[in-house]
Amino acid sequence: MNSMNDTGVVAGPAPGRTGRPHRLRGLAGTGFVATLAAMAATTLAAALAQAAGVDFEIPDGGETIPLPGFAVVTGFFSVVGVVIAVALLRWSARPAERFVWTAVSLTAISLIPPFLSGANAATVTALLGLHLVPAAVMIPTLARSLRARTD
Repeated sequence: MNSMNDTGVVAGPAPGRTGRPHRLRGLAGTGFVATLAAMAATTLAAALAQAAGVDFEIPDGGETIPLPGFAVVTGFFSVVGVVIAVALLRWSARPAERFVWTAVSLTAISLIPPFLSGANAATVTALLGLHLVPAAVMIPTLARSLRARTD
């Protein structure tokens, strides 16, 4: 007599759960797309502000912030945000909640330099708004992605 105890079960993550590397890669992919969107939105907003007459001149040397500069800085700090989100997903019991608190706190801190720049009121106001544009893209996107990966 020949019997086989094959139940068709394959070892792996529980249904609805993904493995850790897949979760981290998924979050990084979402973060990459959100970073590109934040860069585009911030650069577009800066171009619109410039078209409306904002000069983006910083008095400490008379330099004007170029439009590509907004994209580069937004991209850099958005990637920093993605790294923070990935780290929290990996090591925190409540990554979405901690990410939101961290990101909102860092965004609030980022609003200080425009006031210290010595630029005119229009430039300071535009810079404040341009700090909030990528935050409005990145924070909800990454928080939602973190929640989806921990449920």
